Amino acid sequence: MHIAEKKKYTDDDYMMLEEGAPFQLINYDLIMSPSPNPFHQAIAARLIHIILTFLEANNNNDYVASDVDVKFDDGNVFRPDIVFISETRKKEILTDRIIGAPDMVMEILSPSNAYYDLRHKKDLYEKFGVNEYIIIDPFAETAELYVLTNDVYILHQKVQKTESLQSILLPGLTFDLNKIFR
Repeated sequence: MHIAEKKKYTDDDYMMLEEGAPFQLINYDLIMSPSPNPFHQAIAARLIHIILTFLEANNNNDYVASDVDVKFDDGNVFRPDIVFISETRKKEILTDRIIGAPDMVMEILSPSNAYYDLRHKKDLYEKFGVNEYIIIDPFAETAELYVLTNDVYILHQKVQKTESLQSILLPGLTFDLNKIFR
């Protein structure tokens, strides 16, 4: 990833970028990364399909999206791979953009973003109150689920390709890693 040369940027600067520009605003720095590779995109599509199938089967009217801006504060606007917002919180944080912490965030690691996903973004997801943070590692073929407990992330589950990950936020939502990493 390349860090843009200007020292500090804000949400106002970020909003001046053209739609779809490959940037995130992390700690007041514009961070550029290439578009995700095809394997990354296939994993994201499978994850979204699993979540949407689960929500439809349970008649939920929750919000799920990928690659959408999430503004946490004036210096942090991320584009998580997948966000989930419960129906009860949609009116609170979802307008023409997402302002505030989603209930769940999923990040799929890639060489250009792993450092940010595992460090800066994870710390800020924790600070701003994302209840469930799931990290998908396509290289190690593992998944980690962190649950916010007393304002601190606790590793609740780490699973390998032959296992399944169970959401705490959405009981019954299961991610079969064999199907995710096929």
